[in-house]
Amino acid sequence: MSIASRMFRPREMQSGRHHLLFPGLAAALAAAVFYVDTYTDLESAIAVIYVVTMLLAAQAVTRLGLLTIAATCAAMTLLSYAVTHGQDGDLQSTIRLIVALAALVVTTMLLLKTESARLTLLSINDALKESEARYRSIFDRTRVALWERDYSRLHAKLMNLKQQGVVNIKEYAREKPGFTDHCIDLIKVVASNEAARELLGPQSSAIGELKPSMIAAKEKFLDVMQAIMNDDRMFEDKVELRTDSNEDKLALLSISFPKEPAAFNRVIVSMVDVTQRELAAKALADAQAELTRASKAAAVGAMSASLAHELNQPLGAIIVNAQTLLRWLSREPPDLPAARRSAERMIRDSQRASDIIQNTRSLLAQSKGRVETIGLDDLVDETLILMEHELQRSGTTVRVEREDTPPLRAVKIELQQVLINLITNAIQAMDSAGIRERFITVRIELQDREHIRVTVRDSGPGIAADAKDKLFAPFFTTKAAGMGMGLSICRTTLEARGGRLDGGNHPDGGAVFEISLPIRPEMEYA
Repeated sequence: MSIASRMFRPREMQSGRHHLLFPGLAAALAAAVFYVDTYTDLESAIAVIYVVTMLLAAQAVTRLGLLTIAATCAAMTLLSYAVTHGQDGDLQSTIRLIVALAALVVTTMLLLKTESARLTLLSINDALKESEARYRSIFDRTRVALWERDYSRLHAKLMNLKQQGVVNIKEYAREKPGFTDHCIDLIKVVASNEAARELLGPQSSAIGELKPSMIAAKEKFLDVMQAIMNDDRMFEDKVELRTDSNEDKLALLSISFPKEPAAFNRVIVSMVDVTQRELAAKALADAQAELTRASKAAAVGAMSASLAHELNQPLGAIIVNAQTLLRWLSREPPDLPAARRSAERMIRDSQRASDIIQNTRSLLAQSKGRVETIGLDDLVDETLILMEHELQRSGTTVRVEREDTPPLRAVKIELQQVLINLITNAIQAMDSAGIRERFITVRIELQDREHIRVTVRDSGPGIAADAKDKLFAPFFTTKAAGMGMGLSICRTTLEARGGRLDGGNHPDGGAVFEISLPIRPEMEYA
Protein backbone atom coordinates (compact mmCIF):
# COMPACT_ATOMS: atom_id res chain seq x y z
CA MET A 1 0.00 0.00 0.00
CA SER A 2 1.47 3.41 -1.03
CA ILE A 3 1.89 6.41 1.28
CA ALA A 4 -0.72 8.35 -0.67
CA SER A 5 -3.32 5.57 -0.25
CA ARG A 6 -2.65 5.56 3.49
CA MET A 7 -3.06 9.32 3.81
CA PHE A 8 -5.92 10.01 1.36
CA ARG A 9 -9.38 8.47 1.40
CA PRO A 10 -10.48 6.86 -1.89
CA ARG A 11 -12.80 9.06 -3.89
CA GLU A 12 -16.23 7.48 -3.59
CA MET A 13 -17.23 8.47 -7.09
CA GLN A 14 -16.69 7.28 -10.66
CA SER A 15 -12.96 6.93 -11.31
CA GLY A 16 -11.80 5.88 -7.86
CA ARG A 17 -8.87 8.40 -7.96
CA HIS A 18 -8.04 10.59 -4.96
CA HIS A 19 -10.25 13.60 -4.44
CA LEU A 20 -7.71 16.40 -5.19
CA LEU A 21 -9.93 19.47 -4.86
CA PHE A 22 -9.90 19.84 -1.07
CA PRO A 23 -6.24 18.87 -0.60
CA GLY A 24 -5.27 21.35 -3.32
CA LEU A 25 -7.20 24.20 -1.72
CA ALA A 26 -5.72 23.29 1.68
CA ALA A 27 -2.16 23.32 0.26
CA ALA A 28 -2.72 26.66 -1.45
CA LEU A 29 -4.19 28.20 1.67
CA ALA A 30 -1.35 26.88 3.85
CA ALA A 31 1.22 28.37 1.48
CA ALA A 32 -0.59 31.70 1.51
CA VAL A 33 -0.80 31.75 5.29
CA PHE A 34 2.88 30.90 5.60
CA TYR A 35 3.86 33.68 3.15
CA VAL A 36 1.72 36.31 4.88
CA ASP A 37 2.85 35.25 8.34
CA THR A 38 6.53 35.21 7.37
CA TYR A 39 7.10 37.94 4.82
CA THR A 40 4.59 40.65 5.74
CA ASP A 41 4.44 43.07 8.65
CA LEU A 42 0.96 42.05 9.86
CA GLU A 43 1.02 41.75 13.63
CA SER A 44 -1.92 39.32 14.13
CA ALA A 45 -2.48 35.60 14.68
CA ILE A 46 -2.33 34.77 11.02
CA ALA A 47 -1.26 31.19 11.84
CA VAL A 48 -4.68 30.50 13.29
CA ILE A 49 -5.95 30.30 9.70
CA TYR A 50 -4.09 26.99 9.45
CA VAL A 51 -7.24 25.66 11.16
CA VAL A 52 -9.13 26.33 7.92
CA THR A 53 -6.41 24.37 6.12
CA MET A 54 -7.10 21.45 8.46
CA LEU A 55 -10.85 21.67 7.86
CA LEU A 56 -10.41 21.61 4.09
CA ALA A 57 -7.93 18.73 4.15
CA ALA A 58 -10.15 16.70 6.51
CA GLN A 59 -12.60 16.22 3.65
CA ALA A 60 -10.19 13.95 1.78
CA VAL A 61 -7.53 12.58 4.13
CA THR A 62 -7.37 9.76 6.64
CA ARG A 63 -6.42 9.93 10.31
CA LEU A 64 -2.76 9.58 9.33
CA GLY A 65 -3.17 12.38 6.82
CA LEU A 66 -4.74 14.63 9.44
CA LEU A 67 -1.86 14.06 11.83
CA THR A 68 0.67 14.68 9.06
CA ILE A 69 -1.00 17.93 7.96
CA ALA A 70 -1.37 19.08 11.57
CA ALA A 71 2.32 18.45 12.17
CA THR A 72 3.20 20.28 8.94
CA CYS A 73 1.08 23.30 9.86
CA ALA A 74 2.64 23.38 13.34
CA ALA A 75 6.11 23.18 11.82
CA MET A 76 5.31 26.02 9.40
CA THR A 77 4.00 28.12 12.30
CA LEU A 78 7.18 27.59 14.31
CA LEU A 79 9.35 28.22 11.26
CA SER A 80 7.54 31.46 10.50
CA TYR A 81 7.97 32.58 14.13
CA ALA A 82 11.68 31.77 14.02
CA VAL A 83 12.20 33.70 10.78
CA THR A 84 10.24 36.79 11.79
CA HIS A 85 11.20 37.16 15.44
CA GLY A 86 14.33 35.11 15.98
CA GLN A 87 15.93 35.98 19.31
CA ASP A 88 13.91 39.15 19.94
CA GLY A 89 10.43 37.72 20.26
CA ASP A 90 8.12 39.76 22.44
CA LEU A 91 5.24 38.67 24.66
CA GLN A 92 2.49 39.40 22.13
CA SER A 93 4.11 37.39 19.35
CA THR A 94 4.70 34.50 21.74
CA ILE A 95 1.04 34.56 22.81
CA ARG A 96 -0.03 34.57 19.14
CA LEU A 97 2.22 31.54 18.57
CA ILE A 98 0.71 29.69 21.51
CA VAL A 99 -2.85 30.52 20.40
CA ALA A 100 -2.13 29.29 16.87
CA LEU A 101 -0.59 26.04 18.08
CA ALA A 102 -3.44 25.51 20.57
CA ALA A 103 -5.99 26.05 17.83
CA LEU A 104 -4.21 23.49 15.68
CA VAL A 105 -4.13 20.94 18.53
CA VAL A 106 -7.81 21.40 19.42
CA THR A 107 -8.91 21.32 15.79
CA THR A 108 -6.84 18.20 15.14
CA MET A 109 -8.38 16.42 18.14
CA LEU A 110 -11.91 17.36 17.06
CA LEU A 111 -11.24 16.26 13.49
CA LEU A 112 -9.77 12.97 14.67
CA LYS A 113 -12.87 12.38 16.78
CA THR A 114 -15.08 13.25 13.82
CA GLU A 115 -13.10 10.86 11.63
CA SER A 116 -13.54 8.08 14.20
CA ALA A 117 -17.27 8.72 14.27
CA ARG A 118 -17.36 8.69 10.48
CA LEU A 119 -15.51 5.37 10.31
CA THR A 120 -17.84 3.89 12.93
CA LEU A 121 -20.86 5.09 10.99
CA LEU A 122 -19.46 3.61 7.77
CA SER A 123 -18.84 0.32 9.55
CA ILE A 124 -22.38 0.27 10.89
CA ASN A 125 -23.74 1.15 7.47
CA ASP A 126 -21.72 -1.64 5.84
CA ALA A 127 -22.97 -4.08 8.48
CA LEU A 128 -26.55 -2.96 7.83
CA LYS A 129 -26.09 -3.42 4.10
CA GLU A 130 -24.61 -6.86 4.63
CA SER A 131 -27.43 -7.79 7.00
CA GLU A 132 -30.04 -6.53 4.57
CA ALA A 133 -28.41 -8.44 1.72
CA ARG A 134 -28.27 -11.61 3.84
CA TYR A 135 -31.91 -11.20 4.90
CA ARG A 136 -32.98 -10.55 1.32
CA SER A 137 -31.06 -13.61 0.14
CA ILE A 138 -32.71 -15.79 2.78
CA PHE A 139 -36.11 -14.26 2.04
CA ASP A 140 -35.84 -14.82 -1.71
CA ARG A 141 -34.18 -18.25 -1.73
CA THR A 142 -35.90 -20.09 1.10
CA ARG A 143 -38.37 -22.77 0.05
CA VAL A 144 -40.94 -21.49 2.56
CA ALA A 145 -43.49 -19.13 1.02
CA LEU A 146 -42.88 -15.69 2.55
CA TRP A 147 -44.59 -12.34 2.26
CA GLU A 148 -43.86 -8.93 3.69
CA ARG A 149 -47.14 -7.17 4.38
CA ASP A 150 -48.01 -3.70 5.57
CA TYR A 151 -50.33 -4.07 8.55
CA SER A 152 -49.79 -0.53 9.83
CA ARG A 153 -53.20 0.85 8.85
CA LEU A 154 -55.00 -2.25 10.13
CA HIS A 155 -53.05 -2.09 13.40
CA ALA A 156 -53.93 1.59 13.85
CA LYS A 157 -57.61 0.89 13.25
CA LEU A 158 -57.71 -2.04 15.66
CA MET A 159 -55.90 -0.09 18.38
CA ASN A 160 -58.39 2.75 17.91
CA LEU A 161 -61.26 0.30 18.36
CA LYS A 162 -59.55 -1.10 21.44
CA GLN A 163 -59.37 2.38 22.96
CA GLN A 164 -63.11 2.72 22.29
CA GLY A 165 -63.73 -0.36 24.41
CA VAL A 166 -64.03 -3.06 21.72
CA VAL A 167 -62.71 -6.34 23.11
CA ASN A 168 -64.24 -9.11 20.95
CA ILE A 169 -63.59 -8.38 17.29
CA LYS A 170 -65.89 -11.19 16.10
CA GLU A 171 -68.89 -9.72 17.88
CA TYR A 172 -68.04 -6.28 16.53
CA ALA A 173 -67.75 -7.67 12.97
CA ARG A 174 -71.17 -9.33 13.25
CA GLU A 175 -72.68 -6.00 14.22
CA LYS A 176 -70.90 -4.11 11.40
CA PRO A 177 -71.53 -5.67 7.95
CA GLY A 178 -68.65 -5.01 5.58
CA PHE A 179 -66.19 -4.38 8.43
CA THR A 180 -64.09 -7.46 7.63
CA ASP A 181 -63.78 -6.60 3.93
CA HIS A 182 -62.78 -3.06 4.85
CA CYS A 183 -60.05 -4.38 7.15
CA ILE A 184 -58.76 -6.67 4.39
CA ASP A 185 -58.43 -3.65 2.10
CA LEU A 186 -56.16 -1.98 4.68
CA ILE A 187 -53.44 -4.63 4.17
CA LYS A 188 -50.86 -4.24 1.43
CA VAL A 189 -48.32 -6.75 0.12
CA VAL A 190 -44.83 -5.22 0.21
CA ALA A 191 -42.83 -8.19 -1.12
CA SER A 192 -43.07 -11.92 -1.81
CA ASN A 193 -40.49 -14.58 -2.61
CA GLU A 194 -40.29 -17.20 -5.33
CA ALA A 195 -41.75 -19.93 -3.11
CA ALA A 196 -44.82 -17.76 -2.52
CA ARG A 197 -45.33 -17.39 -6.25
CA GLU A 198 -44.93 -21.14 -6.71
CA LEU A 199 -47.48 -21.81 -3.96
CA LEU A 200 -50.27 -19.52 -5.15
CA GLY A 201 -49.21 -18.15 -8.53
CA PRO A 202 -47.84 -14.78 -9.66
CA GLN A 203 -51.16 -12.92 -9.52
CA SER A 204 -52.03 -13.95 -5.97
CA SER A 205 -48.53 -13.08 -4.78
CA ALA A 206 -48.20 -9.75 -6.56
CA ILE A 207 -47.15 -6.65 -4.67
CA GLY A 208 -50.03 -4.32 -3.81
CA GLU A 209 -53.49 -5.13 -2.58
CA LEU A 210 -54.03 -8.44 -0.82
CA LYS A 211 -55.65 -10.82 -3.29
CA PRO A 212 -58.78 -12.84 -2.38
CA SER A 213 -56.86 -16.12 -2.62
CA MET A 214 -54.58 -14.89 0.16
CA ILE A 215 -57.53 -14.40 2.48
CA ALA A 216 -58.48 -17.48 4.43
CA ALA A 217 -62.00 -18.03 5.68
CA LYS A 218 -63.18 -14.79 7.25
CA GLU A 219 -63.38 -16.47 10.64
CA LYS A 220 -59.63 -17.12 10.39
CA PHE A 221 -58.99 -13.53 9.41
CA LEU A 222 -60.99 -12.39 12.41
CA ASP A 223 -58.75 -14.58 14.54
CA VAL A 224 -55.72 -12.77 13.07
CA MET A 225 -57.25 -9.39 13.93
CA GLN A 226 -58.04 -10.61 17.44
CA ALA A 227 -54.41 -11.64 17.86
CA ILE A 228 -53.29 -8.14 16.82
CA MET A 229 -55.75 -6.54 19.22
CA ASN A 230 -54.50 -8.82 22.03
CA ASP A 231 -50.88 -7.78 21.31
CA ASP A 232 -49.92 -11.38 20.54
CA ARG A 233 -46.45 -11.83 19.05
CA MET A 234 -47.36 -14.87 16.94
CA PHE A 235 -50.36 -16.32 15.11
CA GLU A 236 -50.43 -19.85 13.67
CA ASP A 237 -53.25 -21.85 12.15
CA LYS A 238 -54.21 -23.94 9.14
CA VAL A 239 -55.93 -22.06 6.33
CA GLU A 240 -57.54 -23.00 3.05
CA LEU A 241 -56.29 -21.14 -0.02
CA ARG A 242 -57.11 -21.02 -3.72
CA THR A 243 -54.33 -20.64 -6.27
CA ASP A 244 -54.36 -18.77 -9.57
CA SER A 245 -55.18 -22.09 -11.27
CA ASN A 246 -58.27 -22.54 -8.99
CA GLU A 247 -56.60 -25.33 -7.04
CA ASP A 248 -57.55 -25.55 -3.38
CA LYS A 249 -54.68 -26.00 -0.96
CA LEU A 250 -54.26 -26.32 2.78
CA ALA A 251 -51.41 -24.31 4.29
CA LEU A 252 -49.94 -23.71 7.72
CA LEU A 253 -50.10 -19.94 8.20
CA SER A 254 -47.64 -18.24 10.55
CA ILE A 255 -47.54 -14.49 11.20
CA SER A 256 -44.91 -12.86 13.42
CA PHE A 257 -46.12 -9.54 14.79
CA PRO A 258 -43.54 -6.93 15.87
CA LYS A 259 -43.48 -5.42 19.31
CA GLU A 260 -43.27 -1.79 18.18
CA PRO A 261 -46.33 -0.32 16.41
CA ALA A 262 -44.08 1.48 13.92
CA ALA A 263 -42.75 -1.88 12.69
CA PHE A 264 -46.18 -3.08 11.51
CA ASN A 265 -45.38 -1.67 8.07
CA ARG A 266 -43.33 -4.83 7.42
CA VAL A 267 -44.88 -7.94 8.95
CA ILE A 268 -43.46 -11.33 7.90
CA VAL A 269 -46.08 -13.89 6.85
CA SER A 270 -45.07 -17.47 6.07
CA MET A 271 -47.03 -20.37 4.62
CA VAL A 272 -46.14 -24.03 4.31
CA ASP A 273 -48.14 -26.22 1.97
CA VAL A 274 -49.46 -29.12 4.06
CA THR A 275 -52.06 -30.35 1.58
CA GLN A 276 -50.32 -33.61 0.80
CA ARG A 277 -49.34 -34.12 4.42
CA GLU A 278 -52.94 -33.74 5.59
CA LEU A 279 -54.22 -36.02 2.85
CA ALA A 280 -51.57 -38.60 3.77
CA ALA A 281 -52.41 -38.27 7.46
CA LYS A 282 -56.11 -38.77 6.72
CA ALA A 283 -55.37 -41.75 4.51
CA LEU A 284 -53.11 -43.20 7.20
CA ALA A 285 -55.77 -42.70 9.88
CA ASP A 286 -58.37 -44.38 7.66
CA ALA A 287 -55.98 -47.23 6.92
CA GLN A 288 -55.20 -47.67 10.60
CA ALA A 289 -58.89 -47.71 11.46
CA GLU A 290 -59.53 -50.26 8.73
CA LEU A 291 -56.54 -52.30 9.86
CA THR A 292 -57.84 -52.30 13.41
CA ARG A 293 -61.23 -53.56 12.26
CA ALA A 294 -59.56 -56.17 10.06
CA SER A 295 -57.35 -57.32 12.90
CA LYS A 296 -60.38 -57.72 15.14
CA ALA A 297 -62.09 -59.72 12.43
CA ALA A 298 -59.01 -61.92 12.14
CA ALA A 299 -59.04 -62.45 15.88
CA VAL A 300 -62.69 -63.48 15.74
CA GLY A 301 -61.81 -65.92 12.98
CA ALA A 302 -59.19 -67.48 15.22
CA MET A 303 -61.78 -67.81 17.99
CA SER A 304 -64.66 -69.07 15.84
CA ALA A 305 -63.94 -72.78 16.29
CA SER A 306 -63.59 -72.41 20.04
CA LEU A 307 -66.74 -70.29 20.11
CA ALA A 308 -68.80 -72.95 18.37
CA HIS A 309 -67.48 -75.60 20.73
CA GLU A 310 -68.01 -73.44 23.79
CA LEU A 311 -71.63 -72.65 22.87
CA ASN A 312 -72.42 -76.33 22.54
CA GLN A 313 -71.99 -76.81 26.27
CA PRO A 314 -74.37 -74.11 27.60
CA LEU A 315 -76.92 -74.70 24.83
CA GLY A 316 -76.86 -78.45 25.41
CA ALA A 317 -77.21 -77.85 29.16
CA ILE A 318 -80.21 -75.60 28.55
CA ILE A 319 -81.92 -78.36 26.54
CA VAL A 320 -81.22 -80.97 29.22
CA ASN A 321 -82.46 -78.69 31.99
CA ALA A 322 -85.58 -77.84 29.98
CA GLN A 323 -86.36 -81.54 29.50
CA THR A 324 -85.75 -82.13 33.22
CA LEU A 325 -88.04 -79.21 34.07
CA LEU A 326 -90.82 -80.71 32.02
CA ARG A 327 -90.40 -84.07 33.75
CA TRP A 328 -90.61 -82.46 37.21
CA LEU A 329 -93.72 -80.58 36.19
CA SER A 330 -95.34 -83.74 34.71
CA ARG A 331 -95.28 -85.55 38.04
CA GLU A 332 -98.38 -85.90 40.20
CA PRO A 333 -98.06 -83.79 42.17
CA PRO A 334 -95.42 -81.63 40.35
CA ASP A 335 -92.04 -81.37 42.09
CA LEU A 336 -91.84 -77.60 42.19
CA PRO A 337 -88.53 -77.26 44.14
CA ALA A 338 -86.77 -79.51 41.62
CA ALA A 339 -88.38 -77.60 38.74
CA ARG A 340 -87.13 -74.32 40.23
CA ARG A 341 -83.57 -75.69 40.39
CA SER A 342 -83.75 -76.70 36.71
CA ALA A 343 -85.04 -73.26 35.75
CA GLU A 344 -82.19 -71.58 37.67
CA ARG A 345 -79.65 -73.74 35.84
CA MET A 346 -81.25 -72.79 32.54
CA ILE A 347 -80.89 -69.09 33.42
CA ARG A 348 -77.25 -69.60 34.41
CA ASP A 349 -76.36 -71.44 31.18
CA SER A 350 -78.24 -68.90 29.07
CA GLN A 351 -76.28 -66.07 30.65
CA ARG A 352 -73.03 -67.89 29.97
CA ALA A 353 -73.92 -68.31 26.28
CA SER A 354 -74.84 -64.63 26.10
CA ASP A 355 -71.50 -63.60 27.63
CA ILE A 356 -69.58 -65.70 25.12
CA ILE A 357 -71.41 -64.15 22.17
CA GLN A 358 -71.11 -60.61 23.58
CA ASN A 359 -67.34 -60.94 24.10
CA THR A 360 -66.90 -62.10 20.52
CA ARG A 361 -69.06 -59.29 19.09
CA SER A 362 -67.14 -56.66 21.04
CA LEU A 363 -64.01 -57.51 19.06
CA LEU A 364 -65.61 -56.00 15.94
CA ALA A 365 -67.42 -53.16 17.68
CA GLN A 366 -66.03 -49.66 17.17
CA SER A 367 -67.02 -48.60 20.67
CA LYS A 368 -64.53 -48.00 23.46
CA GLY A 369 -63.50 -50.94 25.56
CA ARG A 370 -64.56 -51.07 29.19
CA VAL A 371 -61.68 -51.00 31.66
CA GLU A 372 -62.32 -53.29 34.60
CA THR A 373 -60.48 -54.97 37.42
CA ILE A 374 -59.53 -58.52 36.45
CA GLY A 375 -57.42 -61.35 37.83
CA LEU A 376 -54.99 -62.94 35.42
CA ASP A 377 -55.56 -66.42 36.84
CA ASP A 378 -59.25 -66.30 35.94
CA LEU A 379 -58.47 -64.68 32.58
CA VAL A 380 -56.04 -67.44 31.60
CA ASP A 381 -58.47 -70.16 32.71
CA GLU A 382 -61.31 -68.61 30.71
CA THR A 383 -59.09 -68.23 27.66
CA LEU A 384 -58.05 -71.89 27.81
CA ILE A 385 -61.72 -72.89 28.03
CA LEU A 386 -62.38 -70.88 24.88
CA MET A 387 -59.53 -72.69 23.12
CA GLU A 388 -60.31 -76.14 24.54
CA HIS A 389 -61.46 -77.55 21.21
CA GLU A 390 -58.36 -76.32 19.33
CA LEU A 391 -56.04 -77.61 22.04
CA GLN A 392 -57.70 -81.05 22.00
CA ARG A 393 -57.62 -81.21 18.20
CA SER A 394 -53.90 -80.46 18.04
CA GLY A 395 -53.02 -82.63 21.05
CA THR A 396 -51.43 -79.69 22.85
CA THR A 397 -51.06 -79.58 26.61
CA VAL A 398 -51.06 -76.25 28.40
CA ARG A 399 -49.28 -75.89 31.72
CA VAL A 400 -50.06 -72.81 33.79
CA GLU A 401 -47.46 -71.68 36.35
CA ARG A 402 -48.89 -69.13 38.77
CA GLU A 403 -47.54 -66.75 41.35
CA ASP A 404 -49.58 -64.62 43.68
CA THR A 405 -50.28 -61.44 41.69
CA PRO A 406 -52.66 -58.57 42.42
CA PRO A 407 -55.64 -57.83 40.13
CA LEU A 408 -55.02 -55.25 37.41
CA ARG A 409 -57.04 -52.67 35.49
CA ALA A 410 -57.44 -53.60 31.82
CA VAL A 411 -59.90 -54.35 29.02
CA LYS A 412 -60.61 -58.02 29.43
CA ILE A 413 -61.44 -58.86 25.84
CA GLU A 414 -58.20 -57.24 24.60
CA LEU A 415 -56.00 -59.37 26.85
CA GLN A 416 -57.95 -62.45 25.77
CA GLN A 417 -57.30 -61.52 22.13
CA VAL A 418 -53.57 -61.27 22.79
CA LEU A 419 -53.41 -64.60 24.63
CA ILE A 420 -55.52 -66.38 22.01
CA ASN A 421 -53.29 -65.05 19.25
CA LEU A 422 -50.08 -66.15 20.98
CA ILE A 423 -51.43 -69.61 21.86
CA THR A 424 -52.83 -70.06 18.35
CA ASN A 425 -49.49 -69.10 16.81
CA ALA A 426 -47.74 -71.62 19.06
CA ILE A 427 -50.15 -74.39 18.04
CA GLN A 428 -49.72 -73.62 14.34
CA ALA A 429 -45.92 -73.47 14.64
CA MET A 430 -45.82 -76.89 16.30
CA ASP A 431 -48.27 -78.31 13.73
CA SER A 432 -46.17 -77.12 10.78
CA ALA A 433 -42.97 -78.50 12.34
CA GLY A 434 -44.57 -81.88 13.11
CA ILE A 435 -43.66 -81.75 16.81
CA ARG A 436 -44.80 -84.86 18.68
CA GLU A 437 -44.72 -83.67 22.26
CA ARG A 438 -46.60 -80.43 22.13
CA PHE A 439 -46.90 -78.32 25.20
CA ILE A 440 -47.37 -74.66 25.98
CA THR A 441 -46.31 -73.10 29.26
CA VAL A 442 -48.11 -70.00 30.48
CA ARG A 443 -46.40 -68.35 33.45
CA ILE A 444 -47.89 -65.53 35.53
CA GLU A 445 -45.53 -63.67 37.86
CA LEU A 446 -44.91 -60.28 39.44
CA GLN A 447 -42.31 -58.41 37.35
CA ASP A 448 -41.91 -55.50 39.78
CA ARG A 449 -44.09 -53.37 42.06
CA GLU A 450 -45.95 -51.85 39.13
CA HIS A 451 -46.00 -54.57 36.46
CA ILE A 452 -47.11 -58.17 35.98
CA ARG A 453 -45.35 -60.45 33.50
CA VAL A 454 -47.07 -63.20 31.49
CA THR A 455 -44.88 -65.49 29.37
CA VAL A 456 -46.12 -67.92 26.73
CA ARG A 457 -43.57 -70.55 25.71
CA ASP A 458 -44.03 -73.47 23.30
CA SER A 459 -42.05 -76.58 22.45
CA GLY A 460 -41.91 -75.75 18.74
CA PRO A 461 -38.96 -75.00 16.45
CA GLY A 462 -38.57 -71.39 17.61
CA ILE A 463 -38.27 -68.22 15.54
CA ALA A 464 -36.03 -68.20 12.48
CA ALA A 465 -33.08 -65.82 12.56
CA ASP A 466 -34.21 -63.88 9.48
CA ALA A 467 -37.66 -63.32 11.00
CA LYS A 468 -36.64 -61.91 14.39
CA ASP A 469 -36.19 -58.30 13.26
CA LYS A 470 -39.52 -58.28 11.35
CA LEU A 471 -41.52 -60.28 13.86
CA PHE A 472 -43.88 -57.44 14.82
CA ALA A 473 -43.90 -55.64 11.46
CA PRO A 474 -47.36 -55.28 9.90
CA PHE A 475 -48.13 -57.73 7.07
CA PHE A 476 -45.04 -59.84 7.76
CA THR A 477 -45.89 -63.52 8.11
CA THR A 478 -44.19 -66.89 7.79
CA LYS A 479 -47.50 -68.68 7.20
CA ALA A 480 -48.71 -69.55 3.72
CA ALA A 481 -52.21 -68.18 4.40
CA GLY A 482 -51.34 -65.70 7.14
CA MET A 483 -52.22 -62.00 7.10
CA GLY A 484 -49.21 -60.87 9.10
CA MET A 485 -51.24 -58.64 11.42
CA GLY A 486 -51.71 -60.68 14.58
CA LEU A 487 -48.46 -59.92 16.43
CA SER A 488 -48.44 -56.30 15.24
CA ILE A 489 -51.95 -55.77 16.57
CA CYS A 490 -51.09 -57.53 19.84
CA ARG A 491 -48.09 -55.24 20.44
CA THR A 492 -50.06 -52.12 19.47
CA THR A 493 -52.93 -53.10 21.75
CA LEU A 494 -50.65 -53.62 24.74
CA GLU A 495 -48.58 -50.47 24.11
CA ALA A 496 -51.76 -48.40 23.94
CA ARG A 497 -52.44 -49.51 27.55
CA GLY A 498 -48.89 -48.91 28.75
CA GLY A 499 -47.83 -52.53 28.34
CA ARG A 500 -45.28 -54.26 26.14
CA LEU A 501 -44.85 -57.42 24.07
CA ASP A 502 -41.47 -58.97 23.20
CA GLY A 503 -40.64 -62.21 21.46
CA GLY A 504 -37.64 -64.46 20.98
CA ASN A 505 -36.29 -67.98 21.44
CA HIS A 506 -35.97 -69.76 24.76
CA PRO A 507 -32.51 -71.10 25.65
CA ASP A 508 -33.98 -74.58 26.09
CA GLY A 509 -35.77 -74.46 22.73
CA GLY A 510 -39.04 -73.15 21.39
CA ALA A 511 -40.37 -69.64 21.05
CA VAL A 512 -41.22 -67.49 24.06
CA PHE A 513 -43.30 -64.29 24.16
CA GLU A 514 -43.26 -62.00 27.17
CA ILE A 515 -46.16 -59.71 28.03
CA SER A 516 -45.56 -56.85 30.49
CA LEU A 517 -48.74 -55.33 31.92
CA PRO A 518 -49.08 -52.29 34.21
CA ILE A 519 -51.09 -53.10 37.31
CA ARG A 520 -52.81 -49.70 37.16
CA PRO A 521 -52.38 -48.00 33.78
CA GLU A 522 -52.36 -44.21 33.51
CA MET A 523 -55.11 -44.20 30.87
CA GLU A 524 -58.14 -46.09 32.14
CA TYR A 525 -60.14 -45.73 28.99
CA ALA A 526 -59.87 -47.05 25.45
